[in-house]
Amino acid sequence: FIATACSCHAAFQLSLNSGTPGRGARSGSDRIGSARLGPGRLGDAALGVVLQGTSIAVLGPTFQNLADNVHKNVTDIYYIFVGRSLGYLGGSVLGGILFDHVNAHLLLALSMLGTTGGLFAIPWCKRSLLLTALMSLIGAAMGVLDTGGNVLALNTWGTEAGPHLQALHFSFAMGAFVAPILAKMAMGGSEPRDLQAGENASQSVLSPVSTASATLALKHHLGADFLWSYVVIGTYLLFVSFFFFILYSKSSSVRDKSKASVQKCKVAKYHHALIILLFLFFLCYVGAEVTYGSYIFTYAKVFAEMKENEAAALNSVFWGAFAVCRAVSVFCAACLYPGTMIVLSLIGSAVSSSSLAFFAHYPISLWAGTAVYGASMATIFPSGISWIEQYTVIQGKSASLFVVGAALGEMCIPAVVGYLQGRFHHVPVVMYTALGTSVMTAVLFPVMYKLATASGESLREMSESEDRKALLSSSGKKEVSTFACPSSFLSLGLQ
Repeated sequence: FIATACSCHAAFQLSLNSGTPGRGARSGSDRIGSARLGPGRLGDAALGVVLQGTSIAVLGPTFQNLADNVHKNVTDIYYIFVGRSLGYLGGSVLGGILFDHVNAHLLLALSMLGTTGGLFAIPWCKRSLLLTALMSLIGAAMGVLDTGGNVLALNTWGTEAGPHLQALHFSFAMGAFVAPILAKMAMGGSEPRDLQAGENASQSVLSPVSTASATLALKHHLGADFLWSYVVIGTYLLFVSFFFFILYSKSSSVRDKSKASVQKCKVAKYHHALIILLFLFFLCYVGAEVTYGSYIFTYAKVFAEMKENEAAALNSVFWGAFAVCRAVSVFCAACLYPGTMIVLSLIGSAVSSSSLAFFAHYPISLWAGTAVYGASMATIFPSGISWIEQYTVIQGKSASLFVVGAALGEMCIPAVVGYLQGRFHHVPVVMYTALGTSVMTAVLFPVMYKLATASGESLREMSESEDRKALLSSSGKKEVSTFACPSSFLSLGLQ
């Protein structure tokens, strides 16, 4: 949590120091008013997203306990993942609609309270259907939080939101990293299990444990270990939600100004086409990321004939490179345009996936390709949101569509790869999937860039004309208040 807070503070300072007129999100009092609450917004949102990642990832280490608690086998409660995913999709859509009409801080606070309630109730849940309902509630609250964090950053900093979005998404990775450690500390007396974090919990390989000992632990008030990890995470979420209620009480005037600013914004000529293409872009990207992270362990054992500890190390290399580059991107986003970061990521993804698809039988190619591929995937999602904000207005509905696309990619592509791998045992489907999605994203981005810049000049002239009128009409006043569209300050070249 300390590392996340430091990275968020550094990102805020870097973005203030490196802001240029070509990248300004807002001007005048709108930007000043948003900046007053900016550090608090980012810090609270980052803590919320850290805990979101923790809430998702803690399911893997405690999955066997959940099954024992509802008197089921692990294989019989797979549908709780479906329930959480459906709740997440519904929450993302609902959040996108509500964030355009309701105060963002209030919605984020309520979503954290919903997650807190679900986390507190899960350890005492004795019915599998009730457990699924609680998982759906938590998933819906997380969908609202995921959409809301992106919307809040864009509304506060506009096209300068790059470092802040990178910090938010790094916070999620950090939360997913912390969760297994927290669960292991809380369950120190239980037998070790082979764990995986976050989105890959459905593919976790859980070591068998004694049913009798697990039942005995549950009879002793759940042994205090299984219970403790959920209560700790829920308590932190409850604490953070109070800060959002405080921000809600202080942000009404700033929100009114921001809303007035958004109403005066002009959208890109091909706004809807851009949104749909970015939806597909995120679907391919997140699907590829989760697929590779889920199946690289199995690939290493079956195709590369690695030992189990070597395969686990290869899996750690992928996620380690992903987490490190996501942390570094917090600072890189302050001095590089989002489009530049996307292009660099796409190049790295294309080169590494090609190496993995055709030369993975060489150990050095497999290890190096995995590291580069993980690093290349780290910055694409937050950079994509920052990039599109430079050219058109992104409100709640659009942001929720991006999150839904990512969630669908996470659900569908790994399932398809698993099915195909079962049908074609001797074909490295996961590697060809990585290459195919890399090609797809490399094709989609130039098309999006062409559409985004098609009407850029007219938008620039229109915004400059409106800015001159605002300056002339407010001459003689001590403070100039202009509400410029975030997409009105387009820099030349690739952004």
